[in-house]
Amino acid sequence: MSLVSESKNLSSTNAMVTGVSFASGGSGVFNGSEALDASTISLPEQVDYYSLVYDQLVQQLGLDGTRTHLASDGFRIFFHRSLFLIVIGSNDLFNYFGIDSKLPAQYTVQQYVDRMVSTLKPLLKQMYGLGARKFVVSGVGVIGCCPAQRKPNNNSECNLEANYGSTKYNDGLKALLNELKLEYSDMHYSYFDTYNVMSDLIQQPQTYGITKIKEACCGLGNLKADVPCIPIADYCPNRKDHLFWDLYHPTESTYNIFASLLYNGSQQVTTPMNVEQLVNV
Repeated sequence: MSLVSESKNLSSTNAMVTGVSFASGGSGVFNGSEALDASTISLPEQVDYYSLVYDQLVQQLGLDGTRTHLASDGFRIFFHRSLFLIVIGSNDLFNYFGIDSKLPAQYTVQQYVDRMVSTLKPLLKQMYGLGARKFVVSGVGVIGCCPAQRKPNNNSECNLEANYGSTKYNDGLKALLNELKLEYSDMHYSYFDTYNVMSDLIQQPQTYGITKIKEACCGLGNLKADVPCIPIADYCPNRKDHLFWDLYHPTESTYNIFASLLYNGSQQVTTPMNVEQLVNV
């Protein structure tokens, strides 16, 4: 996820007014035993934390003041005018497609992503009920093409089943956002098509100055995906020419491409509007 904002102590009055971060590395849509890492703060828990902050804002600013604050220019780091940034889903899918995962024996891919979307729906509605009106939501990327998913395959090709799971989740996520927009006319959102942007980076890397699309910049072993980016790992001399930093995560330069397109990209990648347009709605 996250509801990204400036990370400060929740007990600080100024922090609550200017922004609070609920982000947690490794987080997912699901709670507890279904999470990739039970030590992370799951999305349901993060929304609960936001609820606590909302209650404290009401105590400080009053109900009307809080609603005005959230609708104009509160809650931020990278957002302006109360944009709620949600990046979620990849870790849940990695959990499903992991080598030792027992989830495929319990659910088909479609059943699993349907559960992800159905879990996400009441959380977004809860956020709406707590004043959120503008959402920036990122679809999941081409997760089957990260070094960890390529490593077991012949010729280091992408895991097509994992990519299929990504597309099915993204389809459900887009349908959910459209459904919520029909239900709440004053809700607005930008959906970022991470999957197709990453696909373009993989198919035309030279356009973006990328020369390494399979191997991680930092790690050890096959595709530098046998050992993660820890102090003993090797790292590439020029991380800007790599699509992936480690066995799962893109490089900073890749994220810069994402951020630029998210902010002012065309409707081909950011629908129904980009963030620059969303700010001014």
